[in-house]
Amino acid sequence: MSLGPMELLVILGIVLLLFGPSRLPGLGKSIGEAIRGFKKGIADDEVDVTAKDSTAKYSSEKLESAKKSESVKSHTEDKSKV
Repeated sequence: MSLGPMELLVILGIVLLLFGPSRLPGLGKSIGEAIRGFKKGIADDEVDVTAKDSTAKYSSEKLESAKKSESVKSHTEDKSKV
């Protein structure tokens, strides 16, 4: 379901009637800026998600390592008391 040339002409005619030829360049510029901002926001969000995932992975590995060393320390202390 794509737009044919006739449908595009009808849409362009309606836009011209609503906004007038003098406001079309400004309207196009604002739409372009909105699209660029949206794309930039999506790209920044993907970078943030990746950074959060790697940070969470590092934190969980560090926590597991700390638990293991704590376990070894408590086991060693128990043997020294006996």
